[in-house]
Amino acid sequence: MLYYQDVIKTAEVEIEKVNFPNQQINLVGNIFKPKKFSKDKYSAIVIGHPSGGVKEQTAGVYAALLAEKGFLTLAFDASYQGESGGEPRYLESPAARVEDMRCAVDYLTTRNDVDADNIGILGMCASGGYCIKAAETDLRIKAVATVSMADLGDLFRNGLERNMTEEARKKFLSQISAQRTKEANGAPIFYIGYVPNSEEETVGKQNDYREGYEYYRVSPAKHERSVNKMIFSRLDAVVNFTALDNVKLIAPRPLLIIAGTEANTKYFAEETFNKAEGEKTLHWIQGATHIQLYYVKKYVLEAIAELNKFYGDHLK
Repeated sequence: MLYYQDVIKTAEVEIEKVNFPNQQINLVGNIFKPKKFSKDKYSAIVIGHPSGGVKEQTAGVYAALLAEKGFLTLAFDASYQGESGGEPRYLESPAARVEDMRCAVDYLTTRNDVDADNIGILGMCASGGYCIKAAETDLRIKAVATVSMADLGDLFRNGLERNMTEEARKKFLSQISAQRTKEANGAPIFYIGYVPNSEEETVGKQNDYREGYEYYRVSPAKHERSVNKMIFSRLDAVVNFTALDNVKLIAPRPLLIIAGTEANTKYFAEETFNKAEGEKTLHWIQGATHIQLYYVKKYVLEAIAELNKFYGDHLK
């Protein structure tokens, strides 16, 4: 298995903690630079973590392993999450998450060791949707890749594998509206989890949710700043978000989509590929689920090999 705390002990990389702004919010990230390569300017990759995660989990693993290949990589905590600022805490804001990606690119262009004409982006799980949304209009991003990509708005709007009924959707939105009213009138913030918080809560859930509980709550990947909380009353903005309405705008820049054949979310990979135009690749990792691409060594290394070739071909 590949967990962040183990990978950084052996990876041939230098790590630098950095800060950069998203408007009034201070974002905190880690820059990874290869020890085996010495360049005046590096091609760089922005790496976004899954919703509910932090930079010291799978985003950091991919950042370290790609840095070993010769890239400068930036894994950072999203607004309102991890070590980054923003109030109220644990707000899942699609607008902020997309702007985080653009601001990460802003920051990289200010560094003397980055080739500002060769910046790519990598999104994992929900940040895959967010990075696609950012890349649609930010032409500084020269190559776009996703791993286990998901459109978080679609997930909350339609359910995983789109199993939510219209009646259930209306009930869900009614509950959000009612909670907004309660909190506007002084009630405390109510939180829900991204994944189940106990084994009992996984009963009847799809593999992605069960494995999400195992990865985030009980495995060595568990992190003190990944607290599995999001503000329920602000999920109306998430429900209203869509990542895939303008995917064609990424062309002619290249797009690589990596997904596991056993992932409950694999339909997002298929739909992204079908909607995209220009140079696009859908790479299936046989036997892998959504969460297994976060940490199972053979699957992660296969993904890294594809990403290394992709960025090597398109970031000079």
